[in-house]
Amino acid sequence: MACLGMLAISYQSCKPKQVVLQPAAEVVERDIPEERMVMEPKKEEPKAAPTKSDPTPVAPPNYTFKNIQFEYDSHVLKTESYAILDHIAREMQKDADAKFIIDGHASIEGTPEYNMELSIDRANAVKLYLVNSGIYGNNLTVKGYGATRPDASNDTESGRARNRRVEIRHVD
Repeated sequence: MACLGMLAISYQSCKPKQVVLQPAAEVVERDIPEERMVMEPKKEEPKAAPTKSDPTPVAPPNYTFKNIQFEYDSHVLKTESYAILDHIAREMQKDADAKFIIDGHASIEGTPEYNMELSIDRANAVKLYLVNSGIYGNNLTVKGYGATRPDASNDTESGRARNRRVEIRHVD
């Protein structure tokens, strides 16, 4: 008997429910005489207190950049180059339309063809860093010079180290 009662109850609970839809109420617009209309007063926006502040002077960009040095036979940026490149990126961001040429150089070791490739790779490493810092890539042109434009004598190790560099020039 208890089983029959449970079966009857579960049957009733499993029956599909009927959804009753009621028609939407009709909206009737009425004309209200103007004298009965309640008008909200217009709120005046608060006036800002007059302030005189001179615009903060923005320093013009300084495009005299320090060269980025590289190790022998490498186009990987040195750790100390990051601070230099961060400074360069901040100066470049002061004028988003400014154009620059990134000149890659190499020391005399290696063949001229290899040095040319290495100098282009060095310039591209600098460009990639600057682009990742928010500089628009189309404003940066890469050129490689290999060992054709030494900054110092290639006869000494210190001179060759100075020649393993990237220079950044502003295009007027």
